[in-house]
Amino acid sequence: MPSFRALSPSLRPAVRAKVGEPATPSVQSPIERVMVDCGVYVEGVRLPGVYTHATALAKVREVEQGGQNAFVWIGLHEPDEHQMQDVADVFGLHPLATEDAVHAHERPKLERYDETLFLVLKTVNYVPHDSVVLAREIVETGEIMIFVGKNFVVTVRHGEHGGLSEVRKRMDADPDHLRLGPYAVMHAIADYVVDHYLEVTNLMETDIDAIEEAAFTPGERTDVEPIYLLKREVVELRRCVSPLSVPFQRMQTEHKDLISKEVRRYLRDVADHQTQAADQIAGYDEMLSSLVQAALARVGMQQNTDMRKMSAWAAIIAMPTMIAGIYGMNFEYMPILHKTWGYPVVLVVMATICLVLYRTFRRNRWL
Repeated sequence: MPSFRALSPSLRPAVRAKVGEPATPSVQSPIERVMVDCGVYVEGVRLPGVYTHATALAKVREVEQGGQNAFVWIGLHEPDEHQMQDVADVFGLHPLATEDAVHAHERPKLERYDETLFLVLKTVNYVPHDSVVLAREIVETGEIMIFVGKNFVVTVRHGEHGGLSEVRKRMDADPDHLRLGPYAVMHAIADYVVDHYLEVTNLMETDIDAIEEAAFTPGERTDVEPIYLLKREVVELRRCVSPLSVPFQRMQTEHKDLISKEVRRYLRDVADHQTQAADQIAGYDEMLSSLVQAALARVGMQQNTDMRKMSAWAAIIAMPTMIAGIYGMNFEYMPILHKTWGYPVVLVVMATICLVLYRTFRRNRWL
């Protein structure tokens, strides 16, 4: 297999030397800084002791020579290029997949490199908030990359949420499931991530119901911004969930030589949950699109009502303004100009016209 540094220049160590000067090797960060856990499992039972990624793989190979099934499960959190390269060298990971694991921001996908599967999952987390109107973020996302080989599982997590300690504890307590091998671990992680999809979608339903109630409550002014926020978050959630349909389908059809029949049964159940979450998100997307249209229509009606009120008051004010403007002209011969009762008569006429206009607009529900 070609070396990772040879095929991926962006991940080469920073060794820059001027002509005639010795090259200075880059400083590599210890892998222990990003290694969350490292366990060796023999026949579904975790061996006691502390291992590094290299010693763990050596122990697995030693156990396999004795005829027992064993694998190593390593968890990493946001490794840099050198740390990930160290792991790639030990487990023989493909350079392209290794580069994806470092830089993240990948779409959910499934790739096969010889006898190793590389699965990318998007993790989601619901951000608690008192009100959608005051919220700035509802769903935050992260990533989990899973390398699965014959005798190893390497998980790379990006983001502050989506820790796999709960999954590892549950798996450690279920040796029968762990006996199914590394792909049983992949199933457990995928099941954990997809279950969170369902939890987040159910929590978002409460926010959508609150916005829907506010949008159709008579007498309340409609604020479109919270609807746009929810729409944006639902679109982000859909990008995390919907693309997983293809990887789960490929696991059932294209990789039967790697994934056992029993594990594929478990994965079908996860695929059903993923489809359920995707359908809910699609429904939310359509509902919010309808809410946006309804809110815009209501805002338009509110604006029309405001414009009618403004036009009515402008008409009421225009009549006395016109009369006052006429009598403010400097002409000598004008009706009732020199009469003692002229001024109060003009005021009465102006008030009467304003009152008639007000009652007319009021009757027509312009005011």
